[in-house]
Amino acid sequence: MKDFINKLYRNHSLIYKGLLFIVTTFLIVYLFPKGGKFKYSFEKGKPWQSENLYAPFDFAIKKNDKEIASEKDVLIKNSVLYFDLDNTIEAKVKSLYKNQFKNTFSDSIPKTTSDKLYKAGEMIIAELYLFGVLGENYHFSNDKAIVILDERVKKKDGFFSHLVKQDAVSKVIDNVLSKYGLIRYKTDFTSLFFDLIEPNLIFDKSFTDKALQEEIDKIVYARGSIEKGTLIVSKGEVIEGNKYQILKSLQSEYESQVWSESNYIWVLFAYTLLVALALLMLLLFLRKYRITVFENNTKVTFIFFNISLLIFITTLVVNYDSQYIYIVPICILPLVFKAFFDARLGLFAHVLTVLLIGFIVPNSYEYMFLQIIAGIVTILTVSELYKRVNLFISVGQITLIYIIAYFAFFVIHEGSVKTIKWETFMWFILSGLATLFVQPLIYIYEKLFGLVSDVSLLELSDTNSKLLKELSDKAPGTFHHSLNVANLAEASANEIRANAMLVRVGALYHDIGKMENPTYFTENQSTGINPHDELSSKESARIIINHVINGIEIARKNNLPDRVIDFIRTHHGTSVVYYFYMQEKKGFEEVDKLDFSYSGPKPFSKETAILMMCDSIEAASKSLKEPTSTKIDAFVENIINKQIEDGQFLNANITFKEIESIKKVLKHKLANIYHLRIEYPE
Repeated sequence: MKDFINKLYRNHSLIYKGLLFIVTTFLIVYLFPKGGKFKYSFEKGKPWQSENLYAPFDFAIKKNDKEIASEKDVLIKNSVLYFDLDNTIEAKVKSLYKNQFKNTFSDSIPKTTSDKLYKAGEMIIAELYLFGVLGENYHFSNDKAIVILDERVKKKDGFFSHLVKQDAVSKVIDNVLSKYGLIRYKTDFTSLFFDLIEPNLIFDKSFTDKALQEEIDKIVYARGSIEKGTLIVSKGEVIEGNKYQILKSLQSEYESQVWSESNYIWVLFAYTLLVALALLMLLLFLRKYRITVFENNTKVTFIFFNISLLIFITTLVVNYDSQYIYIVPICILPLVFKAFFDARLGLFAHVLTVLLIGFIVPNSYEYMFLQIIAGIVTILTVSELYKRVNLFISVGQITLIYIIAYFAFFVIHEGSVKTIKWETFMWFILSGLATLFVQPLIYIYEKLFGLVSDVSLLELSDTNSKLLKELSDKAPGTFHHSLNVANLAEASANEIRANAMLVRVGALYHDIGKMENPTYFTENQSTGINPHDELSSKESARIIINHVINGIEIARKNNLPDRVIDFIRTHHGTSVVYYFYMQEKKGFEEVDKLDFSYSGPKPFSKETAILMMCDSIEAASKSLKEPTSTKIDAFVENIINKQIEDGQFLNANITFKEIESIKKVLKHKLANIYHLRIEYPE
């Protein structure tokens, strides 16, 4: 059991990557459209690009959305409104009217007039309750058909205009009184009926909606059928009208048949295989060509997260409206990966992501071609992302490539530019503007994942930063040395196409540990007093060696990125503090070399190797007396060759050819520093 746990612990990084691989695979498959993939691509108004297509099976021609919507509109317009009737209200009102009539009209009115008034009142009640009185003023059209239900039994039908609204009661009273010639009694009747009349109809919304839904459910979604073997479309034929609807019906039927319950598992399995294959290629690429990235779980998680996020956003847009797919700024992916890693990784991940998105978008070939070309342009054009103008120029070039490629595809399909959709160009422009969001996105990623981009390195290279100012105040000689090393390292990095910005920042901070004991380092000894004179060689060596450990502690306290701290850790590798080591050997026969050696590690990248060379050359160059071209050449050769012999660059991916290039740069720079001139013969 213990061995098993130890084995798990030793392989925990690989186990994590395996789990990440599985989770990402299933997440992407989940985002894929839940249906089979129709093997033909087509667009309305464009020619059919494939061979003649015959019906592979019998299928129905489905109505398009517009036709179905039109039928629904007709049903809604002609739908019946249902009202519930309270049949006790009319009898109640008649009874109250009989009792209240005498109280309203005095006994002085002649009997014939009184009888006439009474009959007029009865007529008013009959008119009001012929269909019924509404309790609310509903805003329906007057020609809407209605049905009045008495305990769910149909009692009457008519039109909404037959129903009496609250504000129409006085109008009914006027009409009846005018008919009987009793209009002068309008005020009395209005006053009487104001208290008597009660609504007896309530709109039954639930029953009305249910009846309408039943009618909608009866809509037939097909109009005709196509028999197996029937020619559907010929090669080169323009897809319009009924042809387009037949093809859409075939596509829908094909996808529903492929994604049937019996085939569900197999289709899902096939999708999973393809996605897993793509992600596996990415992991193998990292394992073979970017081992440092592969071994860092945070960076692998970051890569998988961005790929999944882009697929998720594209899925949302396609589900909303596929015409907006070109708004999604796919080129943000290579930009982000280039900012944090390198161009090759950015392009490789971009191509794999576009291939996966091809399962989601319509016209996948056209889409993938456009996005891959745009990704290549992004990688080729964007350099020094920390310079804002470079990003704007690159985005402009990417947008232009989109427009040119789309224009070419359109002409190929249409053979003309007359029907070109100019609004699509607007989608490309919006995509370009959205790509500019990469700058704040990089900042967010730096905080979330603890990564470092060139933008952050530019900020760290500012010599007015708090830490570098402190170094300048406490150890001015070291600060000046760091600036000189930074200039040498940057020039060397540019020569062999390493990360010049990273090596410059590393050089600026590599000796910050000397702030702890600045006077123990010769560049800061301005008074001529050397405190090492009072210490043993071992103690002196320990102070010198500890500036690396002190530097790491200071860097961590000031939240410097790990990529910068790597330069502090490795700039002396496992070299020996040679002066004090030789001093110790003068007094003792047996001296442990480890007591005078830096703890390492050795440089493990081109950039850290460059810093070791430049640091040693700059520091030792101060001891040159009467430098000449010959002396400088020999001086540079001796120091760097000694480092090679000590195996300091064995872990760095730097070649002998690159080291020779760096030597040339350093010789040239030192010659300029010492203002050497050509020695003319006397």
